Amino acid sequence: MTVRYPSPLRPGDRVGVTSPSSGVPEALRARLEVAVRDIRARGYEVVVGTCMDGSRHVSASAAERASELMSMLTDPTIKAVVPPWGGETAIDLVPLLDWERLREAEPTWVVGFSDMSTLMTPLTLLTGTATLHGNNLMDTPYRVPEGLLSWFDIVAAPSGRSFTQTPPGRHRTVGFDDFAAFPDVRDYTLDAQGGWTRLDGAGDVEAEGRLIGGCVEVLCNVAGTPYLDMPAFARDMTPEGLLVYVEVCDSDAFTVCRHLHGMKLAGFFEGANAILVGRTRAPDSPSLTQHEAVLDALGSLNVPIIADVECGHVPPYMPIVNGAYGRVVHAAGRSELTQTLR
Repeated sequence: MTVRYPSPLRPGDRVGVTSPSSGVPEALRARLEVAVRDIRARGYEVVVGTCMDGSRHVSASAAERASELMSMLTDPTIKAVVPPWGGETAIDLVPLLDWERLREAEPTWVVGFSDMSTLMTPLTLLTGTATLHGNNLMDTPYRVPEGLLSWFDIVAAPSGRSFTQTPPGRHRTVGFDDFAAFPDVRDYTLDAQGGWTRLDGAGDVEAEGRLIGGCVEVLCNVAGTPYLDMPAFARDMTPEGLLVYVEVCDSDAFTVCRHLHGMKLAGFFEGANAILVGRTRAPDSPSLTQHEAVLDALGSLNVPIIADVECGHVPPYMPIVNGAYGRVVHAAGRSELTQTLR
């Protein structure tokens, strides 16, 4: 199996909006409309599904959410599917999706992160379809800081294209914007400075491999199952090895440590040439920091571990393509991730 890249989006293409996990409360519908208008302003048609209710933790029943997602992913006129955001229990869709049918369908870009990792990472592993981790729909109106790209930039890129992103050196330390009060907000509040951090030792890092990963709190529940067989992916897709990235939403360091140990036992990091860890605001534990939790679980792999990468829940966001071939460099005065859609 080879990586399948969806066709690049062109003006006039259709973008599907559905909520495989959490929907949008009424108080935040104005922000949703701002994001939808931004997509239309780029010349795309937007198809908003019926699974959008935000009154509970899920937008509809599992069967309804799975059916709508399948419908969008197998509709040849829909070129990308973008959820408003993640949520909590997208895992209930995993056994309901027709993975064989998705393997046979023309590939469609799926964009998102957080709970969407529950679906996107298996989609890449089971069907070979590249998926795009980063920039949920509600984040789309933000202006992208220098050095980074938006999901628009990537889904419009042709197969074979390479692109390099560099950390902007600024991030947000507290809070989130109030979309109910300020639905038109477009500028990130980036109140702190900081770059990438090597956790496993000193010295420059330069590593290559096929990119794969996602959110720790949700992927830990499917690691080691037939839906997340990372050793098979490493063996079949990239004999050169992997660049595995992980990120944490809000679990404390003890919980993160256990999750990562379990994922390691399940073979999630097998074949990794390097590990990228997203910047997090999740709490430390009394005798263990978030960085120490990563080292405790993954230090024995003896591969470079680079933390504070912009691939997590802390703005701004560095989109990463599951399945793309990556090259990471981290040296004095230079940090960058190059992705090639091959």
